Amino acid sequence: MVALTPQEQAMLGGEEGAAVQKAMELLVRYAEALDAERFVETNNVAGVPGSSTPFVKDYYKADGGDYRAVFSKFDLDADEVVDVPRMNAYSCHLQGGMDPELWAEQGMSAEANANFAADERETAAHGIQILKTCTPYIAGNVPVMGEHCAWMESSAVVFCNSVIGARTNCEGRESTSAAMLAKRVPDWGFHRPEYRYGQYKVNVDVPVDDVFEWGMLGYFVGGAVEDTIPVIDGRIGQQSLIRHKHFGAAAASSGGVEMYHMVGITPEAPTLETAFGPNAPRDTFTYDAAARASIYETLNAVGSSTDVDYVMLGCPHYSIEQIALAAHLIEGRKVSANSAMWVFTSRAVKATADANGYTKILRDAGAFLMTDTCSSISAAVPKGTRVAALDSAKQVHYLPAIMGIEGWYGTTAECIDAACTGKWAGQLASRV
Repeated sequence: MVALTPQEQAMLGGEEGAAVQKAMELLVRYAEALDAERFVETNNVAGVPGSSTPFVKDYYKADGGDYRAVFSKFDLDADEVVDVPRMNAYSCHLQGGMDPELWAEQGMSAEANANFAADERETAAHGIQILKTCTPYIAGNVPVMGEHCAWMESSAVVFCNSVIGARTNCEGRESTSAAMLAKRVPDWGFHRPEYRYGQYKVNVDVPVDDVFEWGMLGYFVGGAVEDTIPVIDGRIGQQSLIRHKHFGAAAASSGGVEMYHMVGITPEAPTLETAFGPNAPRDTFTYDAAARASIYETLNAVGSSTDVDYVMLGCPHYSIEQIALAAHLIEGRKVSANSAMWVFTSRAVKATADANGYTKILRDAGAFLMTDTCSSISAAVPKGTRVAALDSAKQVHYLPAIMGIEGWYGTTAECIDAACTGKWAGQLASRV
């Protein structure tokens, strides 16, 4: 049974209000299911509290069908509806379901947009930061090494653990909503130092030095080690935030990786020995030219037609550097009449893109810079889409399966060329 501090016992006993009590009840059940012996305190929580579709609200119609009912019964799994106070932890709302301005272009209804806006007003009123992104670390929420967090979103979790060295498991809606009130999560998994050591070794024998290559390596690593912790060593260069962003998202998609080490690159792996700690590698995988060619073929296995209807960029959400590059590559050109191009980012980054003129360059070319969501999260693609081109290994893993379309994986330049010509011309041979 989980041991509680006096403060935690008081919260569980209702001394800090009914909502906090319900949050602690959920967290205690969660901890006991994990065999966690205690809680850790967190003041950095990222989730999707209280937000819901009209369908979910209608399900709780007898309880009021509002934010309060959804947060109580759906998020906290409570047996009654309670008043929901402002959150106690520093809390952020991750991605939503539609762009707040371009929702009609995404095929959303006025009713859906009104529901979206109402939820957002409630979210802000409860002291939750409206980041609306899968990359909170780009939009102002940057933990420090060793900080205990409670984050949802697989690509954010792997970045948090691996690149920053903060500590979070891949939490769910319920545990993050409860943590926003109770400032606690079970002391389990990646919160424990002994769980953060490497388990498999990956040797990189070919150069990996741009976003495209980091994405392919990530997809290989996830498929090889599945949901364990890899230690990657070898010919990895040009590290940057966006390269780690794409590597981690790909590894989380193909295998469920929530933490990785890169020797001499990530903070908990100054040496190979430090990365493994007391563990001996369970096995070693090699990423060589043959493996690279195989991964490229796998990522492009759902592509057949070279007629591209849709180009989607921004998974995980684009950084300002990536938007600047996209604007540079498309400036003076036009998206084909037979295609469409959507670029996704956070509201915070879009504000910078607006100020720099990048949003206008994209719009003048016939492309849209959108926020809050992506095509996979919202299941939204331009009408008539049959074939998409994507510069994200994560997105090419998910979007074709979700929407029943073909997909191509390539560089940002190849994708923008496809948007402007309506044709896919990317191939591995051009980069060997």
